[in-house]
Amino acid sequence: MHYGPQGCEEPDVVGVDSLRAAFDAETVSWIDVQGFGDRSVMREIGAMFDLHPLLLEDVVNVPQRPKTESYGDHLLIVVRMVSLDDETRIEMEQVSMILSKHYLITFQERYGDVLDPVRRRIRSGKGMIRKLGSDYLAYAIADTIIDGYYPALESIGDRLESLESEVIYNPSPEVLAELNAMKNQLINLRRAIWPQREAVNSLVRGDHAVISKDVGVYLRDTYDHCVQTSEVAEMYREMVTGLMNTYLSAIANRTNEVMKVLTIMASIFIPLTFMAGIYGMNFEHMPELHYRWAYPSLVIAMTVTAAGMLIYFYRKGWIGMRTRD
Repeated sequence: MHYGPQGCEEPDVVGVDSLRAAFDAETVSWIDVQGFGDRSVMREIGAMFDLHPLLLEDVVNVPQRPKTESYGDHLLIVVRMVSLDDETRIEMEQVSMILSKHYLITFQERYGDVLDPVRRRIRSGKGMIRKLGSDYLAYAIADTIIDGYYPALESIGDRLESLESEVIYNPSPEVLAELNAMKNQLINLRRAIWPQREAVNSLVRGDHAVISKDVGVYLRDTYDHCVQTSEVAEMYREMVTGLMNTYLSAIANRTNEVMKVLTIMASIFIPLTFMAGIYGMNFEHMPELHYRWAYPSLVIAMTVTAAGMLIYFYRKGWIGMRTRD
């Protein structure tokens, strides 16, 4: 895309030679390379724009840690782009930006991105994007990519809220597996956000000649977004850890309830088994066995014993919903 205050052009690119117009000093050019499948094309682009070999190596070797590095007249900015797959799975992709005075080259791992709002702004001419240089374009792309973290974090937050009740009332292995998956996603997000925050801060400090002071003011807002996303990701990571602890507590409480019921049943039947065992012995001289009312008396005694133990357990607060003083 070639654009300036007067308009925007999107010429067809049939080969690397078609990119020579990117050297036009009257306009700003954005060259977007999606996919690293053709090594010869990458070499031709590097030779045409006089890119440092180490710069191309950082672009091709993925994943790279988000960073900013200066290579003479070029500034390399590496960021991590996130996208939602079916509103549940978070996909991450590296985007490398090579910034020069009159052009910007972006390299993406795969086809498709979240940069359509930037393209629409360039085509429509809304805002400041067509009035400023390539450094403002780099800011707009970085800001859009970082803003893309908010929908991903929001989807995680919504799912965490729905899992809170399930963790307490229906703790299951499926819930634990989902919590572990979300924890891994948040760790990956945090791994991308924190170095990205430092990379944007490096641009804000104005250590690079291709970044003007006017654009540095806009980059401060992008840095604030990085700080916000890092704080939200850290908060959700603590929530996941808390939910996992709650899950373990719920499982332990459920096990304790089961063991309590089994223990109470066993405690009630122990004296009854003792009585039945004594009078189940076949000794000859057991006077109780010859009484007429021996059997009803034994049944009554066993019933009274079981009822007395139930009342005792209830008063102690071990069964029922009675609260103890």
